[in-house]
Amino acid sequence: MNKYFDVSYIVESVPMLIPFLKVTLMVAGLSVLFGTILGFILAAMKIGNSKIAKKIAFGYTTILRCTPSIVLLFLTYYGIPAIADNFGVNLNDIDKAVFVVITFSLQFAAAMSEVIRTSYESIDRGQFEAAVSVGLSNSQAYWRIILPQAFVVALPNFGNSLLELMKEGALAYTIGLIDIMGKAELIIAGNYNTHALEIYLALAVIYWILSIAIEQLFLKLEKVFSKGKQVITTT
Repeated sequence: MNKYFDVSYIVESVPMLIPFLKVTLMVAGLSVLFGTILGFILAAMKIGNSKIAKKIAFGYTTILRCTPSIVLLFLTYYGIPAIADNFGVNLNDIDKAVFVVITFSLQFAAAMSEVIRTSYESIDRGQFEAAVSVGLSNSQAYWRIILPQAFVVALPNFGNSLLELMKEGALAYTIGLIDIMGKAELIIAGNYNTHALEIYLALAVIYWILSIAIEQLFLKLEKVFSKGKQVITTT
């Protein structure tokens, strides 16, 4: 008679799940890359002087934040091929990972646009004016004075957004992507839904370790980039 809970299944499942972690990390990495680029563009629109651009950027952020990840994933997975089909383009054979990357890039961009905007606005405008007054060009003042400080301010929120993306990325299995979550579902199905608890615990352990590693990395990065940052007072 099989035991309902068997710790050995946790140990046995981890080696079977680990190889598929690369798919999860690849999707997350590409989503962060494209999402950050789009986030910069949206942040620039929010900070800029164009009222129309501001409304578009803030509207985008609001809509994406109010859309559940799984709904956005299904809209992307079914919607893009349907739209393309109207133009005679068949996208049904594209790798499912592409739709997952598009989905989470769009979602990550909404979060990053706010992170970048608030980080930029947290820097005293007087520093930019002082840099220009001593001979730096506008671009030099931004790259040498403003952006390095904004980067340090943005790091904690960037790390939190990345962790959130890693967790939300587990939904990719719902459209058939075989990442670490998808593999766990296959193992459970292969076991006729027995010992699902142990396999999910193995999956949770992997996510815990990965999340702690990312958290510690960003804490170290924050300390490194914050070195030498001092408040200068005058008497």
